[in-house]
Amino acid sequence: MKRIISALLLAASVALCSAQEQPLRLSDSAPDRHVVVPGDTLWSISTRFLKEPWRWPEIWRMNKEQIRNPNRIYPGDVIVLDRDANGNPFLRMQSVKLQPQIYATQNDQAIPPIPTNVIEPFIAAPLVVEINGLDSASKIVATQQDRVFLGNGDLAYVDNADPDKVLWEVYRNGRPLVDPEDPKLILGYEAFHLGTAKQMRPGAPATFEIRTVKHEIERGDRLVPANRPQLVDYVPHRPDSLIDGRVISIYGGVGSAGQGSIVSFNRGTKDGLEIGHVLALERNRTVVGRDEKDEKVSIQIPSERIGLVLVFRTFDRIAYALVLKSEGTVNVNDFVRTP
Repeated sequence: MKRIISALLLAASVALCSAQEQPLRLSDSAPDRHVVVPGDTLWSISTRFLKEPWRWPEIWRMNKEQIRNPNRIYPGDVIVLDRDANGNPFLRMQSVKLQPQIYATQNDQAIPPIPTNVIEPFIAAPLVVEINGLDSASKIVATQQDRVFLGNGDLAYVDNADPDKVLWEVYRNGRPLVDPEDPKLILGYEAFHLGTAKQMRPGAPATFEIRTVKHEIERGDRLVPANRPQLVDYVPHRPDSLIDGRVISIYGGVGSAGQGSIVSFNRGTKDGLEIGHVLALERNRTVVGRDEKDEKVSIQIPSERIGLVLVFRTFDRIAYALVLKSEGTVNVNDFVRTP
């Protein structure tokens, strides 16, 4: 058994190395130069130049440190497609000779890896917790005029609230996230994000005002201090190791996902995943057929690539990703793999 496992690991390693050593394939319409404009992202620019846009670090010839701390790109910068002595393509920034005058640079105008307006609401939420992980969090113990449900501007009375924290997120204990590869294994619980609240007057209980409502908020719901979203600088890139996981949920409780949707899957930091990793989505499909005895049997259809996702938030055993590209619906139990 050990020999079989070792052989499989060796074969996987060889396959990954082989994939990484393949020549870069330029897009059929790759430009000689591109002037960065507002609205561009690293991903959108990469798709202009590469058929495999997750190989962005390779065409820039980045090392691992540069992948984690990339130089920022701003509107107005000029990206040039060049070739080395062996004819291999690479990208570089065009040097611009500045005229003597005062220049102002605003760091927050650097183009992001992917559209920030899509993922920003998900940086702080969803929240994956252990079983009963919200039991010690602050709790709504009463509502204004004993209302059953709270809306924008309504007051709630909360116990065990830190008086130094002003902005809070409202959650409810969510459903278990079950590993599709082992239905008995619960990877965590996805706390259901209901909205936001502001602490108006500390006390026991403290007085809160509901600021935003995504779903009905009621007595017994929990609050945790809000963390200001931090959009990490990174570039889209392929994992160094082979990842082979399954989609376990589509955020929002919908049945299927498409481009722009948020999905979670059963791999995390313990498996080597990090923010910025690009993974391929592959259809996991079985059909019912009949064998030679005319008995029903399940037939596994060969997987086919249906899209790409980019990881933007990770936990120990779970990751959340944005569907960057989809050529069909993405369903729970579809494969998520190293491209």
